[in-house]
Amino acid sequence: MSAALGANAPGRVLVTGSAGFIGRALVPALAAAGWQVRAAARDPSRVAAGPNVEAVALPDLGAPVDWRPLVADVTHIVHLAGIAHAMGAIPEDRYAAVNGRATAALAEAAAAVGAKLVFVSSVRAQSAAVAPGVLTEADPPRPTDAYGRSKLAAEDAVRTAGGRFVILRPVLVYGPGVAGNMGALLKLAATPWPLPFGAFANRRSLLALGTLVAATLWALEAQAAEGQTFLVADRTPIALCDLIAALRRGLGRSPNLVAVPPSLLLGALRLAGKGDAADRLGGELVVSTDRLAEAGFCWPADGERALSALMKT
Repeated sequence: MSAALGANAPGRVLVTGSAGFIGRALVPALAAAGWQVRAAARDPSRVAAGPNVEAVALPDLGAPVDWRPLVADVTHIVHLAGIAHAMGAIPEDRYAAVNGRATAALAEAAAAVGAKLVFVSSVRAQSAAVAPGVLTEADPPRPTDAYGRSKLAAEDAVRTAGGRFVILRPVLVYGPGVAGNMGALLKLAATPWPLPFGAFANRRSLLALGTLVAATLWALEAQAAEGQTFLVADRTPIALCDLIAALRRGLGRSPNLVAVPPSLLLGALRLAGKGDAADRLGGELVVSTDRLAEAGFCWPADGERALSALMKT
């Protein structure tokens, strides 16, 4: 399927989900680092083309998958493909098939050929969208929805497949092209209006896309990472008010935040039947990255600077 590996190449890596938000950043970074990349996507034409990149079709993960053609002659695998988190619109069995059973089959195929698997899971395998205190990898996982349960089942399958692996649990990722809740917040910060979040001191761990890419490249080669599970986030959590201020500084503007009591805004959301939105807006989710640091990972960028830079892209 592929040309022979060059003498100086770190290896040949299969990347599933190569045309997604993370994959579009990861594939060029791997190629630039010398990896031979087999980039698998449902639509291979959307894969970032370039030297050392071989775009291939990814099968439907909702059906039983024969991974053998894709893992043939690879030394490493990064598994990104799956169904992203959605608010109650996707049946649990669909999550279980695509995120759980397909990952289990891939882990078995990886073990069979001796390829090291880096599985990019999610903090939602461990926790709800909000949590008290500071989460660590030692805390018992308590996913609260179908997405989180499917990711935890996938992690368990990776651990029991008998191969070499690293599991990454990223928190909410931001970067160019981000959608979902973070994308909505970027649009809000870009408006010219004063925003009523000056008193929102609730903290969240966030993750720059470039830092997740760096952590993935590190996990592929770091001996200290093998067999480990890591929460991945920017080194320092950020309060909501500081987050919006950082985004607006990236536009060369003042924060323009008004200190409305959070209880008023959150109460109004709950009265309007938007309790989940109130929890996400006013809640906290802070994770410890100490295990990642102790294993030798070095953060490539400061979180607040990365947030400000995001608004310039």
